[in-house]
Amino acid sequence: MSNSNFVDYVKIYCRSGKGGAGSSHFHREKFVPKGGPDGGDGGRGGHVIVRGNRNYWTLIHLKYARHVFAGDGGCGSASRSFGKGGIDQIIEVPCGTAVYDAETGDFICEILQDKEEYILLKGGRGGLGNWHFRSSTNQTPRYAQQGEPRKEITVILQLKVLADVGLVGFPNTGKSTLLSVVSAAKPEIADYPFTTLVPNLGIVPYLDHKSFVMADIPGIIEGAAEGKGLGLRFLRHIERNSLLLFLVPADSNDITAEYEILLNELRKYNPELIDKQRIFAVSKCDLLDEKMIKQMQKLMPENIPTIFISAVTGWGIPELKDLLWTELNKETNFCNDGISRSQMKIGKDDEAENDFFDFGGIDTD
Repeated sequence: MSNSNFVDYVKIYCRSGKGGAGSSHFHREKFVPKGGPDGGDGGRGGHVIVRGNRNYWTLIHLKYARHVFAGDGGCGSASRSFGKGGIDQIIEVPCGTAVYDAETGDFICEILQDKEEYILLKGGRGGLGNWHFRSSTNQTPRYAQQGEPRKEITVILQLKVLADVGLVGFPNTGKSTLLSVVSAAKPEIADYPFTTLVPNLGIVPYLDHKSFVMADIPGIIEGAAEGKGLGLRFLRHIERNSLLLFLVPADSNDITAEYEILLNELRKYNPELIDKQRIFAVSKCDLLDEKMIKQMQKLMPENIPTIFISAVTGWGIPELKDLLWTELNKETNFCNDGISRSQMKIGKDDEAENDFFDFGGIDTD
């Protein structure tokens, strides 16, 4: 796992720049022996800024960035010259990254859009030069302000994958196979549990050059909300999906019971996930005949769309795409401003988000 290119958890120590000191200079030139104070102000220290970048899909470029230091502001000088401002340090992250205080676990910010910025630490303000302190009773102030000190913080960056459709199911239910069939993604596929150890994204083409994004996350097992299996580490990626596609194999002992287990794990992790639109799909239907499918249709969960598919033979795949596209474009799947809910924070807010210490993510410490 440590050799994977998918990194969704990093810890970074950040420090802003200190402000430059003001100057206590006095103007001197030929024939002007007492020119008075003319010390300039110090420059501002550099900020530490978090910025969204749609060209990144993982935090791997920050895996070994243990320290981020912004530049210090320059000191003021004669002739009321300002000091040079410190260089800002910009931490570019993929869209869907949340930032937390590593010491307290407090939620700081979330970057959802490309080029969206948040000033994580402000640089210290520069000190005022002695020119500001002149007065009728103190015409030669021989003092100036020092710049403000640096600020520092250790933060944790967590990525939650932004996708339109999230695949939810137990290990070995055919999620990776389905993703490889409907998109150009090439996830690892094998006949053993937890073949998928990191989320995989695929762009699913549709009619008239349209498309949507599908995410395959590692399989969920009973007790995942308490940390079993891969636990909470990847459940958070489901929070950003507009629609959840539940996948249960046709050779399952009890299809309805498996669906209820999956639903219960999501409910225990975050009750708001139950409000998302859902589609129920029975995979590996190449193992069934027409009579068995008709019998199983009577056992399907109520109140949600149901479909039978086989990713190996391609049976039911076009109908699945149509169903996904229809559900994704329902009015209930959009906010008042027309933005897809997958672009919004649907998470468990600050209190529950503080459970990130239990995620078991990749830590660069």
